[in-house]
Amino acid sequence: MPDLVIRGGTVLVGQASWPVSGEQRVDIAVESGVIAEIGQGISGAAEEIDARGLTIFPAVLDCHVHFNEPGRADWEGAASGSRALAAGGGATFIDMPLNSTPCTLSAADFEAKRQAIERASIADFALWGGLVPGRVESLAELAECGAVGFKAFLSNSGLPEFPRADDLTLYQGMREAARLNLPVAVHAENEELTAGLSRRAIEAGRTSIRDYLDSRPVLAEVEAIQRAGLIAAETGAKVHIVHVSSGRGVAAALEARARGANLTIETCAHYLYFTEEDVERLGAVAKCAPPLRSAAQRESLWNHLLAGHVDVVASDHSPALPSMKSGADFFAIWGGIAGVQSTLAVLLDRGHFARNLPLQSIAELTAASPARRFGLPRKGSIAPGMDADFALVDLSACDTLKRDGLFQRHAFSPYVGEMFRGRVCRTIRRGETIFQDGRIAARSCGRLLRPVVEVRR
Repeated sequence: MPDLVIRGGTVLVGQASWPVSGEQRVDIAVESGVIAEIGQGISGAAEEIDARGLTIFPAVLDCHVHFNEPGRADWEGAASGSRALAAGGGATFIDMPLNSTPCTLSAADFEAKRQAIERASIADFALWGGLVPGRVESLAELAECGAVGFKAFLSNSGLPEFPRADDLTLYQGMREAARLNLPVAVHAENEELTAGLSRRAIEAGRTSIRDYLDSRPVLAEVEAIQRAGLIAAETGAKVHIVHVSSGRGVAAALEARARGANLTIETCAHYLYFTEEDVERLGAVAKCAPPLRSAAQRESLWNHLLAGHVDVVASDHSPALPSMKSGADFFAIWGGIAGVQSTLAVLLDRGHFARNLPLQSIAELTAASPARRFGLPRKGSIAPGMDADFALVDLSACDTLKRDGLFQRHAFSPYVGEMFRGRVCRTIRRGETIFQDGRIAARSCGRLLRPVVEVRR
């Protein structure tokens, strides 16, 4: 007897272990947190969910969040961050190695983070390790702990305890990551350009929003992507370029891929939704790095996504204390957008409804593709044998995001006041409802996921 049957929904069925794919109106049987059967007229379950009129997505797997456990849970913690993820249709996240204290640079750091998140998170999770100067030898121990890969900044991270990777560190780190068969996630901005332009502006007393935007040109992103791609091709490393902000950035990544780099491309919902004009209108709540771009670059980014050139859409949820998001000097304000609750909403509203982005493509971008890239084979797809992770969405409903509807720690997001077509009614993690009708319903915590990877010798 199944523990649960979800009945009558329009299911975005995955291909693994199942002879059909696409949108199917079927029932889903769940046993012990795993999808046991997909078909018509499944009966005999202990619990049933009536999903008629709803579309069932694989739950969002957000591979780029900063929940800051341990040490900076006052910025955001796994408790509040995972609840916001669940409210947005997510059941799994991969936490970055910063801005926690300590950063995740060793086995001891990894274990401290694992324990902190396991106590607090209602979502399943995996962890990134860090690639910083002088710590390349630590990548193997992080891999042994279960890291999905290693994050490197090519520009200043904003935290002195997580210094940027110079070219030698990047080269040596990619060689070791290739041996371990794990990806390197690259924040691709040229440090010499961004730091030099920032310094000149600040020394001249030019610290406005426009001055900040001008200090981080698209060229800085393009050059860094090219450099990372060149080193990736030379070393044989897997590379994941995070938060590509522009169409030109995607084009540079595609060129690197064509030259032999094993490279995937991630963008974020805010680059698809907002422009630099919105930064000038909204202020600090919309500051991030790389910054939001022109309307023309946003449309170019959308064109690449619609053409299938973008692999992953994540949130890069990076909140901070409200006191860190204010002040007259825009360079001094913390850069990071809080948007973990809105990724699926953006892709539905601005992608599916506005640009005819297929629903199956949304499922691929937010779930199937990150699960494949980061070695989480039980996640990301709706098929027998997969974890029963679902987002049940009413595509006919509209929602305006209100401040009191945010589940993150601080009610501070550029999406507040925006209206979205499509509403997440329920989120299920391994068969357990963790969010339903505007309320958190989780009864248990999430668990650590370790990638399935074959180490090269």
